[in-house]
Amino acid sequence: MTRVADRFTNGFDAEVVRAWIADDPDPQTAISLEHILAEAESGDEAAVADLEDRFSGPLVFGTAGLRGEIAAGPNRMNRAVVIRAAAGLAAFLADTVGEGFQVVIGCDARYKSAEFAADTAAVITAAGGVAIQLPEQLPTPLLAFALSQRGADAGVMVTASHNPPADNGYKVYLGQRPLQAIGSEADAEAGSGAQIVSPADVLIAEKISAVESVASVSRAESGWEHLDESIVEDYLSRIDDLGVRAESDLSIVLTSLHGVGAGVAEAALTRTGFTNLHPVASQQAPDPDFPTVSFPNPEEAGALDESFALAREVGAELIIANDPDADRFSAAIPDESAAIGYRQLSGDEVGLLLGEDLASRLAESGSDGAVFANSIVSSRALAAAVKSHGFAAVNTLTGFKWISRASLGLVFGYEEALGYCVDPMIVRDKDGISAAVTFAALASRLKAAGSSIEAELDRIRNRDGYFATAPLSFRLDDVSLIGTAMAKLRENPPAALAGSPVAEVHDLSAGYEGLPPTDGILLLSESNSRVIVRPSGTEPKLKCYLEVVAEPSEIQAAAEADARAAASAGVRLPTASASASLKPALTERLNSISTELKNFFSL
Repeated sequence: MTRVADRFTNGFDAEVVRAWIADDPDPQTAISLEHILAEAESGDEAAVADLEDRFSGPLVFGTAGLRGEIAAGPNRMNRAVVIRAAAGLAAFLADTVGEGFQVVIGCDARYKSAEFAADTAAVITAAGGVAIQLPEQLPTPLLAFALSQRGADAGVMVTASHNPPADNGYKVYLGQRPLQAIGSEADAEAGSGAQIVSPADVLIAEKISAVESVASVSRAESGWEHLDESIVEDYLSRIDDLGVRAESDLSIVLTSLHGVGAGVAEAALTRTGFTNLHPVASQQAPDPDFPTVSFPNPEEAGALDESFALAREVGAELIIANDPDADRFSAAIPDESAAIGYRQLSGDEVGLLLGEDLASRLAESGSDGAVFANSIVSSRALAAAVKSHGFAAVNTLTGFKWISRASLGLVFGYEEALGYCVDPMIVRDKDGISAAVTFAALASRLKAAGSSIEAELDRIRNRDGYFATAPLSFRLDDVSLIGTAMAKLRENPPAALAGSPVAEVHDLSAGYEGLPPTDGILLLSESNSRVIVRPSGTEPKLKCYLEVVAEPSEIQAAAEADARAAASAGVRLPTASASASLKPALTERLNSISTELKNFFSL
């Protein structure tokens, strides 16, 4: 069979485009490509440039699977690309496991998600595998759960998570048998059920590149298994087993940001005792256009505006937001000092609170050997907190494909980008639903004890120090600027951070404290301020992670200074947290570092 080329080798080549069109199983994308080709052949330079981009090479398959804009051509997300990817995955599994390999397949509600999932099931079945398809429009954590529950050899989740509406993606997880075939028994045990890492990504990519054409890939018309809604009940029962429950009546606003998490999240909260729930109606039903937000990501400015409005209306004590595939979770709490009446907690604050909560419960029960983990770009506060309870914390590379592999004794892992894993033995990935339930239980328990989330943060900071963090991202249309910026940082890093001399510079591409090499630079100042700069793995962004630290003695000194100043002025200060006294100074330091980096990169 003739190989269908997936790239131009000598500039624009109309015959390569025609061959791709003829091989495209989707009439919609084939017709769109025909129109662009006609414009290019008529002399439209923009159309030629468009095709040169679409045929610059295949969409790269890596540890994050595939992710890109839904459109025609090899450098886009479409059925032709997905069928090739599924064929490559099937060939890899056939080699490592043999006939009868099992693949669980899930999808969100984005455009083409259901078709991509069905194509994958058809390819897996025809290749001699057992395809197990989840009900459509379920959260990513359900896929990770089903993979572990069924003991399957691989999982495929069709989702682009919180990317813009035009995108879709293809995440791949592996079970124990294929991992045993390509690595050690220890690696297989640690990585079973998690997203792929090297060398699996390279081996699968090689199989994908060997696929000659879509026409050469056999696809079954039926024969795969369809799981029913009982898989959701099994997942909810597992959350029940975590043992967290509402301990006081808590008014909660929750939003799924037009994603697929609403039904499962509401059910999980209700069955654990939370009944005072107020969904954001305009954002609860799945909608691939994400009409009420600029970006369907709780981290982005404006994403929670409708949640804040409803919270003010109902007097909510907690806001819970999931991203569209519900593997991430964000929380906001009442704050009288904020103009909108609420403050969105950072991912590091939520990670600290969840980690402290679990560590204290494990310590009370006499457990030992538990390991906590966070990505290296996340705050150092978790390590300080769990150490106070006698537990170890480890750093990993960015991403849950690494966090979930941190240790066989892992009990909790998080990353600052709103990802939390509270049940790593069963869901080897971030899970925004079980994390949200666990956090709500903490909030209700604190309320029952006459405390609050803010007071709990203050208590921890007074004990361990105040680790204040802030993100800084540069979204770039020209992705070559990211490499240029990293090269500039390596060649001539800043000499100081917020007035404190830089004492250490670490190039993470050479490895750092036992971690595998990764593209990033770590700067550490004499005052213990830290900056890590790295390219995003899923978006055209240069990401900077800022952290400044104050010791407990500094927190107390700042509070005492405020009290003396108030007494001298004859003013009675309202009751406030001790760490609040130091917050303005730490915020100023973070802002100073942010400004310095903006000036340094000039992006």
